[in-house]
Amino acid sequence: VCSSDLKALLDRVAQVSTPVLITGQSGSGKEVAARHLHARSSRAGGPFVPIQCGTIPNDMIELELFGHAAGVVPGAVGSREGLLASAGGGTVFLDEVSELGPGAQRALLR
Repeated sequence: VCSSDLKALLDRVAQVSTPVLITGQSGSGKEVAARHLHARSSRAGGPFVPIQCGTIPNDMIELELFGHAAGVVPGAVGSREGLLASAGGGTVFLDEVSELGPGAQRALLR
């Protein structure tokens, strides 16, 4: 697919309200495509939140994605908003989602 064809496809897809799956090898421009979609979507006024799933330890991923209440995590004095909530009407880009453990993948499907 040439660049102009890809941009035209992304512009059409930007108008849908359902999640979009972008696949490709590492370095193929998935985040660039996601930012293009975000900029042309109804969510453009909200933040674009890229999450590199492979860099977050498996034992912390659910706390990072969904946040936590005060006292749930040892040493945590207050509650913390998760990365997903921080998108607040914007777009979440999950990179390396295959690196998530089964529990975190199930939680995302809910």
